[in-house]
Amino acid sequence: MSTSASKIVPFGSGGRIVESACRSLSIAAFGLNALEAKFSERDFAATFLRVVGIIMKVRGRVIVTGIGKSGIVARKMTATLTSTGTPALFLHPADAGHGDLGMITPDDVVLMMSHSGESTELGPIIHYCKRFAIPLLAMTAQAHSTVATAADICVLMPEVEEACPNALAPTTSTTVQMAFGDALAIALMEMRGFSADDFHKFHPNGKLGAQLVKVRELMASNQDVPMVREDASLLDATIEMTRARLGGTAIVDRNGRLIGAFTDGDLRRTVTGKQNLTEAVGRFMTLTPLAVAPDELASEALRLMHERNIMLLFVCDNGKLVGAVHMHDLLHAGVA
Repeated sequence: MSTSASKIVPFGSGGRIVESACRSLSIAAFGLNALEAKFSERDFAATFLRVVGIIMKVRGRVIVTGIGKSGIVARKMTATLTSTGTPALFLHPADAGHGDLGMITPDDVVLMMSHSGESTELGPIIHYCKRFAIPLLAMTAQAHSTVATAADICVLMPEVEEACPNALAPTTSTTVQMAFGDALAIALMEMRGFSADDFHKFHPNGKLGAQLVKVRELMASNQDVPMVREDASLLDATIEMTRARLGGTAIVDRNGRLIGAFTDGDLRRTVTGKQNLTEAVGRFMTLTPLAVAPDELASEALRLMHERNIMLLFVCDNGKLVGAVHMHDLLHAGVA
């Protein structure tokens, strides 16, 4: 048996494995609670507000940097900031001294993450910020570290227990960093009034993008919208439904306002052999059918369809019929 293999120690029963996982989660939760408690401290809250204020006023970008596990968290923070309305770039400390310092402009602010505050790779970035008066914000757990003392503003993170049994692998500390980054990004997002429309501009693809699509982007409009007046015959309504192939037709008044709906299901329930197809469809329509506004999210329209167990939803703007959307259109667009 090889030397490395001889060092493998059987972990024991499955119960011990589950216990270990739960212990790690408990320690992480304790760390998050410690971070939340920091916000009740006047100095910490004031520091956070200063950080938000500086970032809100910056004309350029937030240059986020960190090394090791903090660097990985910094990358994630950069992505979250960028996608929620705060322009940001990640600067790898290892590349900073080899030309990438040039990405930092006088209009930017640097946000430096380091749990220990003593990572030597961060030195060139610190010196550059000092030389060219670039605002330097820091996140560290060590108040007297190099990073903390060099920063213009330092967010002093809580000292937390690592889940690693050897207290070596960054675990809880990076969880707390990640949570703080999310809190910062969301605070900035709300300060900027970043809306779902803005979010959609930055996330046009994939499932998330589809859920942020507006109803007006998927609905049938103009001549493709089935509609008849309430005095139209059942036969005329049936012909209109067949033409549009949406499984129903809107019933509108003389001003084009939606007053009812007539669907394939209504037709089957109506035509029992006793009704004359020349009778007015208004006698058999569903009054005040469910409708949505054209600027409603497609995901909300789909939710209403599921909730009411319907396949067709009419679209109205101030009561006037402007479109119709079928569940198949939403599913085809990937909204579900």
